[in-house]
Amino acid sequence: MEPAAPLEISPSLRYIRTMQTLSAAPMPIPGHIDPVPVARAITPRADGRIDLVGLSRDELREALATAGLEPRQAKLRAKQVWHWIYNRGATDFSSMTDIAKAQHPWLTERFVIGRPQVVEAQVSSDGTRKWLLRSDDGQDYEMVFIPDADRGTLCVSSQVGCTLNCTFCHTGTMRLVRNLTAGEIVGQVMLARDGLGEWPSQPEGRMLTNIVMMGMGEPLYNFENVRDALSVVMDGDGLALSKRRITLSTSGVVPMMARAGAEIGVNLAVSLHAVTKPVRDEIVPLNRKYGIEELLQACADYPGANNARRITFEYVMLKDKNDSEDDARELVRLLRHYRLPAKVNLIPFNPWPGTAYECSTPERIRAFSNIIFEAGISAPVRTPRGRDIDAACGQLKTAAERKSRAQMDREAAEAAEATPA
Repeated sequence: MEPAAPLEISPSLRYIRTMQTLSAAPMPIPGHIDPVPVARAITPRADGRIDLVGLSRDELREALATAGLEPRQAKLRAKQVWHWIYNRGATDFSSMTDIAKAQHPWLTERFVIGRPQVVEAQVSSDGTRKWLLRSDDGQDYEMVFIPDADRGTLCVSSQVGCTLNCTFCHTGTMRLVRNLTAGEIVGQVMLARDGLGEWPSQPEGRMLTNIVMMGMGEPLYNFENVRDALSVVMDGDGLALSKRRITLSTSGVVPMMARAGAEIGVNLAVSLHAVTKPVRDEIVPLNRKYGIEELLQACADYPGANNARRITFEYVMLKDKNDSEDDARELVRLLRHYRLPAKVNLIPFNPWPGTAYECSTPERIRAFSNIIFEAGISAPVRTPRGRDIDAACGQLKTAAERKSRAQMDREAAEAAEATPA
C-alpha cells in the first residue's frame, strides 16, 4: 500500500490539534504568592497521527473529513467510530466490523485510539486501585479507583503536577508541568473501564459509577479541557455518566466557578479546609487571591445548587491548626450566613514524608463533626482509603518530579529555625 500523503490541515482541524497538544506559549498561573509563567508545551505524536479519544462528535467528523472523506461519508463514519470507541471500548480499527475492511488500514495510518501508558498499577489492602500513567510526551500523572458496596468512584487528574502549593497536600509539593488534554482526561476513564472489564458499555451493573475531578491539579485552571472531556463522559451515546454522578473539586478559583456551573453543570466540591483568613492563607495560599467571603459568595451563586444538589465542602482535619470547637462553630456560621445548601466532608489528614502537620485526634474530629451535625448540616467523617499505596486524599504525587517553590520555602524556613542564633 502506498504511504499516506501528508494531510492538508484545515483551520478547524488545526484548532482540534491545538486543543490536543496545547499551546507552547507561557500562561500566567497563580503560584505560591504571585503569578508565574508556566510553559505548557506537549510534544505531538512522532507518527503524526491524530488521537480520536476526547474529540467531540463534530471534531471527530471534521477530522475524518479533513483526512479525505467526503462529508456524508465522514458523518456516517464518525457515528460508527464514536460508537466503537465509547460503547465497545475499541482500541483499534480492525475490530470495527460495520466499517469495510478495506478502510481499516486507511484509518490506522491517520488516526489512533489512545490510552495512557500504565507505568505502575497498585492495589491497596482495602481494594483501592492506583495507576501511575505516562503520556506520549513522557509526563507522569496518577488516577485512583475507590470501590464501595454501592458505588465505584474514579478520582481523575486534570494536570501534571499542581500550582496551588497547599501546604498540607503532597501533590502541592510538585511543580506544575502542564495541563492534561481532553483526550488524556477521557483516557483515564477509558483505561479504568478497560481494567474493570466494563465493555460493552451498559447503564446498569457498572462498577465505575461516579467520577470526581479530585486527582492531581486544579480543574478550573484547565477549564476548557476539563469541560470538553466531561462533555464526552456525560454524552448519552458516549460514556453516559449522569452529571449528578460527577463532582468537580476546586480550591476556589472564583472567576471560573460560574462558568463551571453554566458550561459543565456537575456537582461542586470546594476545598475549604479553614474558616479564618490567617489559617487558610497558610494552608491554601490561593486564599490570598480569592478570600473566604468571595469564595462562599461564588458558592451561593453557583447555578443549580439546592438541597437536592448540595455543595460539598472538603475540610482536612489538622491537629491544633483548624480543628477547634470555635472553628466548627464559625464554619456553621459562615454556611448559614451565605445560606448554602451544604455538606461538609471531614477528612482525616493523610500523612506523607516531610509534612509539618499531624492528623487531629479521633475525639477532636468527632466533637467537630457533632457541632456541625447539631446545626442541621451533614458532616460525615471520610474513611481514609488507599493510605498504604499513597492513594488517599492529598497523597497523590509522582516520583519523578522536582521540588516546588512551596516545598523549598518550607525547607528553607525549617533550616533557618534550626540554625543557632
